[in-house]
Amino acid sequence: MPGKKAIIVESPTKTRTLSSFLGADYELVASMGHVRDLPEDEMGVDLEGDFEPHYVVSGEKAIRRLKKALKGADEVYLAMDPDREGEAIAWHIMDELGLTSARRIQFNEITREAVLEALEHPGEINMDRVEAQQARRILDRLVGYSISPVLWRRLGRGQSGSGLSAGRVQSVALRLITDRERERDAFDAEEYWSVAALLATGDGEQLEAELKTVDGDEAELSSEEQVTPIVEELREAAYRVAAVEKKQQQRGPQPPFITSTLQRAASNRLRFSARKTMMVAQQLYEGVDFGDGSHGLITYMRTDSTHVAEAARKQAAGYIEERWGKKYLGPGARGKKAKGAQEAHEAIRPTDVTHTPESLKGVLDKDQLALYELIWRQFVASQMAPAIVDATGVDIEAGRYGLRATGHVVIFPGWLAVAGRDDEDKVLPELVEGEELELVEITPEQHFTQPPPRYTEASLVRELEANGVGRPSTYADIIETLRRRRYVSMEKRQFAPTPLGFAVADYLVDSFPEIMDIEFTADLEGDLDTVERGERDWREVLRDFYGSFEGQVQRAEDAPPEVLEGEECPQCGGRLLVRYSRHGKFAGCEKYPDCDYTLDLSGNAREKSGPEETDYTCPECGAPLVIRTGRRGRFFACSAYPKCEYTADVGDDGAPRERPQPLATSEACPECGGTLILRDGRRGKFLGCSNFPKCRYTRDYQDEELVGVASEVVEPGDADDSAQAPDDNRVPVTCDECGAPMSVRSGKRGRFLGCTGYPACRATKPISAAIEAGWRPPEPEKLGEQCPECGKDLVVREGRRGKFVACSGYPKCRYTRDFDSEKEDAETD
Repeated sequence: MPGKKAIIVESPTKTRTLSSFLGADYELVASMGHVRDLPEDEMGVDLEGDFEPHYVVSGEKAIRRLKKALKGADEVYLAMDPDREGEAIAWHIMDELGLTSARRIQFNEITREAVLEALEHPGEINMDRVEAQQARRILDRLVGYSISPVLWRRLGRGQSGSGLSAGRVQSVALRLITDRERERDAFDAEEYWSVAALLATGDGEQLEAELKTVDGDEAELSSEEQVTPIVEELREAAYRVAAVEKKQQQRGPQPPFITSTLQRAASNRLRFSARKTMMVAQQLYEGVDFGDGSHGLITYMRTDSTHVAEAARKQAAGYIEERWGKKYLGPGARGKKAKGAQEAHEAIRPTDVTHTPESLKGVLDKDQLALYELIWRQFVASQMAPAIVDATGVDIEAGRYGLRATGHVVIFPGWLAVAGRDDEDKVLPELVEGEELELVEITPEQHFTQPPPRYTEASLVRELEANGVGRPSTYADIIETLRRRRYVSMEKRQFAPTPLGFAVADYLVDSFPEIMDIEFTADLEGDLDTVERGERDWREVLRDFYGSFEGQVQRAEDAPPEVLEGEECPQCGGRLLVRYSRHGKFAGCEKYPDCDYTLDLSGNAREKSGPEETDYTCPECGAPLVIRTGRRGRFFACSAYPKCEYTADVGDDGAPRERPQPLATSEACPECGGTLILRDGRRGKFLGCSNFPKCRYTRDYQDEELVGVASEVVEPGDADDSAQAPDDNRVPVTCDECGAPMSVRSGKRGRFLGCTGYPACRATKPISAAIEAGWRPPEPEKLGEQCPECGKDLVVREGRRGKFVACSGYPKCRYTRDFDSEKEDAETD
């Protein structure tokens, strides 16, 4: 078609947003992410050929769809995300499809103005940026594919279905977590005391002051014996105001968010994980349906820059002046440049500041609205005037003792008007030098120094960023990998290393010290940045790295077990050899298996101390609950075991969380007549007999629709054939409470039967009641295609997020893809 223009983006959501203002002038097609990558089952890098990558097509369906959509197009625009990853996707598409004349367009926000501006000024693919991404990908592949097999041989391949792995940035993050845990284990708490005095003026107004000096020196109170005589002296002392200091302070706003600060704020304020934060931010960036079309609500969310476009500044200034007045306008907060910062984008901000959070209620879901409000308030506050605070400090004399009282009052809120406050005004009485005060109460208080806190997601992100390790866009995946590999568990939203995590970290530190060195990893990030700036060749960076790294790998593979010097086996007198297992670093006798002596070298005091005591009690017998560690991590168990076998998971808040009861089917066990129960195993879901362990019958789990929502099979009510309407979800089961027909509904745990008299009657039954009465779920719609992984039929299923395509061979085959791609095919046919 002459004059045809096409725009390629990564996702269908982007195409919907772009179509709302580009209309029919452009053919919009999604690549569904990467179309080429290194192969999954081999290194894919030619080490003899100067690190030439061997790419394979990872999205054949997308390639076919792209070719079909672009047929006859005179102009093709590559509109991937404006970063290294997006540049690489654009280059792979251009190279794979032979689009030699395709132009690159970039925009930091998906709005009419930004996109039309990009179309008016198209450019070329930035090969420096592509090569920087390629070098990063190959580096990660070299590290992962070289070290992981060594880990498997030394520690085993992992447990509960999660294989062991090492990563260039992931391993450094794990080291930070394990080092912090050992700092905590080695920490010895020290006692210290504080003394506070409640004082009154002659008019009866009160203020609180804290003891600061003794005989002019800083007060260092370390024991009750030291504090008691001081308190007695202070009770008898005369109190006088020695000095009053008043000054006005300005508190400036923080700059708008970058990726890492958004992740930290969302973790602290919204309790979002880094992965969830990025997922919701992606939705806000790519576009949300307003009813009149899809609109991008925030700028690109992977950025290291706090820069704000001039047009956005002007719009924010107009909004602030109109809502709060001209005196609330500020110069705009600018943050410090992050170490190794790259990707010169804008900060994360709303695309239109007049889209207030209040105006988007009912348009955004709960999570989207919460994150958007966080971003909106941070940006608007960053463009406002500083808050002005009156601060007062009062020095008080009491004989040889000096006390200090402080107060503050906000006299102009400035940016606090939109951001809110996390403290209250502390008003002191009007005092003058020499004024006498009366003692009302003296309060000594004992304290103990605290160990360094475990890392939270927020503090780990901050530590990685501060050290220049990794990039903000990778932090969510790094954290998720540590969890998935079971190197860490979450306790009260903090990272606690598992024995496996300790073992992996210890082995890597001993065998690959450079890879685990924070400064080395940060320097490598700097080298990649020089590639992106066009200052260095990507192959040169890889050659410099691989020269020493290859030797480390060879030494680790060939290294004999280290002998533990100065120690011998107490059982047989043999040498002790340092070894590693999933349970940590240890020394074992060289004469194993004839001698099985071992010595723990992990230094993990938490693991050596046995069950952890808790403040919780068993709901079944009333005995105290303890925390134990099993093959699947930490869990609550009754201290009265084996008399009481109660267990519970450790929740995100550290409290016991009841384990979900196994779900029952209507099917009887063919061996003993018991009920078949849906259970979770190391290889996924399966059906097992309810009489386990007496009966060990199991079979693969195939049809998820046949599972009820209770741990027992409920007998069906009297069937009423006339109650089943052909065009609704009614089933031949009646409500036991009101006699009305029941219908199939969907909830968080799947399908169930609900009374059609709802909300007057809220009775429910498990879906198994309908199955016993003869009802069967409708067969999923077949697509007429075979699964590319196992060859079975592909079907359309429905989940919490809508329709998706899945393999009929589930759970043996877990292939899925977005159903949106099927809609696009229909539109382009």
